[in-house]
Order: sequence, then structure tokens, then C-alpha cells
Amino acid sequence: MNGEVFFRMFAGVLFFSALAISIYFRSGAERASGEQLDRSKEGKALLITLRLGGLLLWLTLIAYLINPVWMGWASYASPVWLRWLGMLTAGTGLALTFWMFRSLGKNITDTVVTRREHQLVTHGPYRWIRHPLYTFGTLFYLGLGLIAASWLIMLMACLAFFLLSLRTPKEEAQLLARFGDEYADYTESTGRYLPKLSTLLRRSADSPA
Repeated sequence: MNGEVFFRMFAGVLFFSALAISIYFRSGAERASGEQLDRSKEGKALLITLRLGGLLLWLTLIAYLINPVWMGWASYASPVWLRWLGMLTAGTGLALTFWMFRSLGKNITDTVVTRREHQLVTHGPYRWIRHPLYTFGTLFYLGLGLIAASWLIMLMACLAFFLLSLRTPKEEAQLLARFGDEYADYTESTGRYLPKLSTLLRRSADSPA
């Protein structure tokens, strides 16, 4: 087995594992709630752009997995160690994403609105950051881009994060309207996409020696 085939196989396992994890947890949340979410509150332009961008990212990855020659125009010369770093990065992103889904449970949505029985989750990765999926998902796809040695995949991962960051204020406004002061207090101790340094230092100091 040559190196390129190995990297493609590993990227394929990671990608389809992530897809299976997402489908499992999202479908479980749908069955548990038994409700249809109103996705129109995202705004039509952002809703369409995010969905089309996600589809394009997936198709680009699948094209690479089937035949990397098809995506050769978007590749770059990459040392082997950097592709191995991509495997570590994507694997870490996948593990963190699984942790996030397990923590969120039946509260999972793919839009800005909350479910009727939505609960404010503050454990797991939500103890430190309010939108871990955006962070972990970006880490995952950047890792796949390194494995594939594709600047296009990495660029689309960054663009997806940018679009999600545009949606975040609407999402947080919905959560603030739903949970009020509880959510306002929660935002004081957590970062949007990365932990707050002050929170990390305080919790480290509070931990028993």
C-alpha cells in the first residue's frame, strides 16, 4: 500500500465516522423531541449559503477519496510529517465532536432555534466554551485538509467557520430569550469558541491540589 492510498483510507474512515456520529445523535434528538424545527429564523441567505457550502465541502472530500487526481488542481506539495499531523488533528477533532454530542444529548439542533424541552447544557466542553461544535468541526476539517494536502478543503473549512460566526449572534439571542439571566451569567464565564483564560486560571486555582 503506497502512502497516498493509506492517507485516503484514513481520511475516509474519519470522514464517514464523523458523518455516522452526527446522524446518530441528530436523529436521536429528533426522535426524542418529535418536533420539526423552524430553520427560517436563520435568514434565508445564510441558511442557503451554509447548506450549499457544507454540501460543496463534502463533495470535495468525496472526490478526493474516490480519485485524488480530480482534486489535483487544489493540492499543494506537503511533507509527510504534515499529513501525519493532519491525521492527529482530524482524529482529535472527531473525538472532541463525539464528546460534544454526548454532552448535548437531546438538545441537539442544526439551527438557531431551541427545542420545546431544551435545557441549558453547561457540562462537558460547554463548561468552557458555548459553541464547541464550531471549534471542533473546524479543527476536524482542517485536519482532513492537511491529510489530503488540499488548500481548498482548508479554505472551505475556514469559510464555513466564518459563516457560522455570522449566525452565532442570532443563536445566542435565542438562548438569551429562552434562559434569561441563567444564560447571561453563563456567557460571563465561557468563551464563544475558545475557553476564557480567566476561567481556566480560576478553575485551576479552585481545583484541589
